Amino acid sequence: MRYRRLGSTGVEVSTQCLGTMMFGAMGNTDHDDCVAIIHAALDGGINFLDTADVYSGGESEEIVGKALKGRRDEVVLATKFYNQFDENRLHRGGSRRWIMEEVENSLRRLQTDYIDLYQIHRFDWNVDLDDTLGALSDLVHQGKVRYLGSSTFPADKIVEAQWVAERRHRERFASEQPQYSIFARSIEEAILPACQKYGIGVIPWSPLAGGWLAGKYRKGTAPEAGSRYAAGSAWATRMRASVDTDLDPRIELVERLATVADDAGLTLTGLGLGFVDAHPAVSSAIIGPRTMEQLTGLLDVADVMLDGATLDAIDQICPPGTDAPGIMHHAPNPMMKAANRRR
Repeated sequence: MRYRRLGSTGVEVSTQCLGTMMFGAMGNTDHDDCVAIIHAALDGGINFLDTADVYSGGESEEIVGKALKGRRDEVVLATKFYNQFDENRLHRGGSRRWIMEEVENSLRRLQTDYIDLYQIHRFDWNVDLDDTLGALSDLVHQGKVRYLGSSTFPADKIVEAQWVAERRHRERFASEQPQYSIFARSIEEAILPACQKYGIGVIPWSPLAGGWLAGKYRKGTAPEAGSRYAAGSAWATRMRASVDTDLDPRIELVERLATVADDAGLTLTGLGLGFVDAHPAVSSAIIGPRTMEQLTGLLDVADVMLDGATLDAIDQICPPGTDAPGIMHHAPNPMMKAANRRR
């Protein structure tokens, strides 16, 4: 396992970050097994864990809390807030009211006195950034949070947040968590350069494009039962995202990338993670295993570094700054709704 600084914080994190979205009702419901996976990740050199309040309705945070008993000091612990937590309409967003309430809930579920990296899960178009950063800064000053981060912010909002922090004397976002993979490269145009300019650490989610770049979905083969995009899975049902591998346009890209991986002596997984790791803006890529077997496979390729010829071959298949068909960024701009476009 290799380590890098998280942006300009000086904190060293493993180049793989253990994401826990698949722990709980949305994935692995066996708490003891999830705890064992977390312990194996720590033993394998991972020192960076990422979760969120809404993952399985708080269950993921609870599992992480159980796993870190006696090992809290070994870990840079990140969690997130913003998405609707339950049916109460006040339990969402980037308002001071919800931030101050939900951080206490996350601390309780995680069984910790502090969160290393507290991230807003999406940009809140309805709240002044100064209100959000003001509340988050207070949490830093209270010692409940060490650093602040954003997730899936547009490039202009990443920059605006830095300006607000400077001009209003707030704590600034030290990290950004965007979707980034061989299939999702549109962030290369503006988001990654903005993060580099401001010394913001980048923590990509879905570096394997939801399993596409792990070889889970191949031509002529139905998605394996229990996989994320298998028909009827909790994820596919929630995201309305099950796939037909015979018809999906991504399948031909996977087959071509598999050839590149073979030529480089790598698995598809190694190619996918190595690609994300190669960008100089990236601090750590989030892996999201559901099983111990998946974790083992991911740890096996933690040290993969792609050469220039392999990166060039990837560019020929999935050009820089573009997204493959079917990629969803899950962060629509409300200004594009019809009501907001009308004069």
